Amino acid sequence: MAFLDIAPANPGHSLVVPRGHARNLWEISEETHGHVARMVHRVAALLRAALAPDGINVNHSTGEAAGQDVFHYHSHVIPRWRGDALRPMWSASRASTQALEGVWARVTAGRRTM
Repeated sequence: MAFLDIAPANPGHSLVVPRGHARNLWEISEETHGHVARMVHRVAALLRAALAPDGINVNHSTGEAAGQDVFHYHSHVIPRWRGDALRPMWSASRASTQALEGVWARVTAGRRTM
């Protein structure tokens, strides 16, 4: 289901949540996550038609370290307009090839055990 956020980052800021409880991305089933993703797509289309934003942010945080403060899976759908003063979640610099290869090696090693 979807509803407007009571503390919106921008007008139209919506939340999409599954009806059944899942604490976070690691606990939601792949099937239920697919349902949420389809609803995010529908909400984005509704917001585009109704509010004509210049863009949309879709955001989810899993775990306190990522900023999760409501422990029921949800995705934010946030309309964006040029100059709207919302700041990006992070500023990043380019990773070295060595660093990327190191992470990739760890990810692919873990994939073999799944």
